[in-house]
Amino acid sequence: MPEDYLAIRQAIMQAPENQVYSQAGIEPLFTAPKTARLVIVGQAPGLATQEAGRPWDDRSGDRLRDWLGMDRSTFYDSDTLAILPMDFYYPGKGKSGDLPPRKDFAAKWHPRILAQLPDVRLTLLIGRYAQDYYLAKRKRANLTETVAHYEDYLPDYFPLVHPSPLNQRWLKQHPWFEQEVVPDLQKLVHNILK
Repeated sequence: MPEDYLAIRQAIMQAPENQVYSQAGIEPLFTAPKTARLVIVGQAPGLATQEAGRPWDDRSGDRLRDWLGMDRSTFYDSDTLAILPMDFYYPGKGKSGDLPPRKDFAAKWHPRILAQLPDVRLTLLIGRYAQDYYLAKRKRANLTETVAHYEDYLPDYFPLVHPSPLNQRWLKQHPWFEQEVVPDLQKLVHNILK
């Protein structure tokens, strides 16, 4: 008998490695409606989104929704979109930004959640951590090459650069991304969600 969303959520909150969060009243930040057709896999919540209790509710999320051609209502209130970061909790601050997602977190929880989503047609892999995990040896030498060859991973995956404002320089250096990749992404997402 398959697990349900609430049982998995409870198991995540009760896991020993997540007790520091649970004891602080912090819940795992992900969404996984059974009817999801599109999955977004990112890194881990930032501190602001964890405190708000809403994934991608920041400037990175604004840019991501723009790339998807999606309004906030569809992004947050639709039952066709699942959001599964590589870690469901803010990992903390490091020397040069947020710490990476905890290792083995996605391997432990993503398969259990994805098993509940039979209608997924496309998974967006945002950033290096998601691409390293899901594409493994299939990814290219670096993130830029992987994103440039996104068609190689269709129809299952669509690799993207992280929409963080910190990646503004990358976007300026690679204008082909917003000129060629984003329009293809919008068409795919529109067709999947219509």
